[in-house]
Amino acid sequence: MRVLGFMTGTSLDAVDMAVLETDGEAISAFGPAGERKLTEATRDLLLEATRQALKWARGTPEPAIFAEAARVVAEEHFAAAEEFLAKEGLSWSEFDLLGMHGQTVLHERPKEGVVGRTRQLGDGALLARLTGRPVAFDFRTADVAAGGEGAPLAPIYHLARARASGLEPPVAILNVGGVANVTFWSGPGDFAAFDTGPGNGMIDLLVQERGAGRYDAGGRYASVGRVDEAVVRALLAHPYFEAPAPKSLDRYDFSLDPVEELQLEDACATLVAFTAEAVRLGFELMGQTPSEVVVTGGGRHNPEIMKALAARLPAPVKTAEDHGWRGDSIEAEAFAYLAARCARGLPISFPKTTGVAIPMTGGRIVQPE
Repeated sequence: MRVLGFMTGTSLDAVDMAVLETDGEAISAFGPAGERKLTEATRDLLLEATRQALKWARGTPEPAIFAEAARVVAEEHFAAAEEFLAKEGLSWSEFDLLGMHGQTVLHERPKEGVVGRTRQLGDGALLARLTGRPVAFDFRTADVAAGGEGAPLAPIYHLARARASGLEPPVAILNVGGVANVTFWSGPGDFAAFDTGPGNGMIDLLVQERGAGRYDAGGRYASVGRVDEAVVRALLAHPYFEAPAPKSLDRYDFSLDPVEELQLEDACATLVAFTAEAVRLGFELMGQTPSEVVVTGGGRHNPEIMKALAARLPAPVKTAEDHGWRGDSIEAEAFAYLAARCARGLPISFPKTTGVAIPMTGGRIVQPE
């Protein structure tokens, strides 16, 4: 089937889009990919929805802003795709299915005796009406309800992508987004995954908080900063790093307080080191040394993050592009792939990726009216 996948990350930067032809197992063709930046109005609305989500007490009605934000997210997806399809000479009728992740505004991992909470905003029914195509969405809820972490969900796609490019295990695929997550492919049918720690998220928040832009473009600030190793050690004392895998994070799970007294450049350099060292600890936790580490996501555009990873990890570090992958589109491709799996009733989460007891299907499909 031909599927258009969408992804909006916690960086609140853009709607990413990618076309796949897949049965949810093999990938028969890669169609075009693209992005459209979020409007400032949408970004501001989602920031406020996130702020309210972080204060949302369990057992109380959801914040009223969620409904408005879900509608706006669907409208942004439609507007982005209209431009994308026009540019690529495609029409909605050419697609069998759409896969929309939605905008994450809350992610709480499960605790002893307490299921987790995760919320992605995006009105799947509205997107189906606007496009006239069925939409797969709400991919994480079932996993969380069953006691899973609800994240990461891309690992089964990482395997499919690696196979499509002829890679062989053992290999690790590291996604550095707002949060960093890694998939270890150890052998036929044997894979595990978890969130290692922060990716770009803390650096983005720091730069924004200090009025120095939206992110550290090209690692400009970090490149001239000095790493404060004592602060890195303090950050690594967080109990998350002692927890067994699989495990997951929200980009707001770590505080910027430890770098508050540092100059911007030193703070950025220190957070880069924290990101890389957290990944190294993840490899130590797994006790595996892959033949190589393939890095996807926005973090690979930061030379300082890539240098830090290369210096600290026990295997050669490559970018997605080194294997002909579209590093900025992997997650949009992943949700096209997961949508196809949803349509076929195939599992999208697994005991070694989210901690569920058995492999689980997930997602809901809504038909256009």
